[in-house]
Amino acid sequence: MMQLYWSPRSRSFTALWLMEETGAPYERVLTDISTGAQKKAEYLAINPMGKVPALKDGEATLAEAAAICAYVAERCPDAKLAPPLGDPLRAKYLYWLFFAPGCVEPAMVQIATKIEMNPVAAGWGEAQRVFDVLDVALAKGPWILGENFSAADVAIGSALNFSVRLFKMVPSRPSFDAYIGRCMARPAFQRAEKIAAG
Repeated sequence: MMQLYWSPRSRSFTALWLMEETGAPYERVLTDISTGAQKKAEYLAINPMGKVPALKDGEATLAEAAAICAYVAERCPDAKLAPPLGDPLRAKYLYWLFFAPGCVEPAMVQIATKIEMNPVAAGWGEAQRVFDVLDVALAKGPWILGENFSAADVAIGSALNFSVRLFKMVPSRPSFDAYIGRCMARPAFQRAEKIAAG
C-alpha cells in the first residue's frame, strides 16, 4: 500500500487530493512540519530536501507534488487521471502538470514578495504572463484539458486554490473563480480538505 507523508496547511494538499481522486487505498503518514518532523533522519531518507509531501510505494520513494501526481496517476490507471501513452492530449497534460510548480508557484511568490525579476532570466518568464496564459486556458473549461479532469487539474487547481482563494496572493479572475469552484465541488477535493483540516 502506498504511504503518503503529509502535513496540514502545506503543499501536501495537492498529493492528498490526488490520492483521494484515485479511490485506491493508501496510508497517510503525518509528518507535521510545525514540529520539525520533516528534519528527522528517517524522513530525510525518504526526502532529503526535508519537505512534504513525499510518497513511499514499496521500495520506491519520491517527493515533489507534481512528480507524485504523475507517478500515482500511472500507478492507478483505472482512475483515468492521465491520458495514456500515445494519446495526443498527453503532451498538454504533461505541460500543465509541470506548469503548476514550474510557473504558477514561482509567479505567485514573485507577486507576493514584489520581487522584480528579469523575465528573460526567470524560468517562468513574468508573473503577469503566467496568469494570463492560465486565464485563457481555463476560460475554455471545464478542465485544463477540456472535458477530461486529470492530475494536471489537481496540480493547477491546488495552486490556484492556495494563491487566489485561501491566501489572496494572486488577483481573482472570473475563469479562476469558476475553475476553483468546480475543483471544490469534487468529492475528492472535499474529502482532502476535511482530512487537511484535521
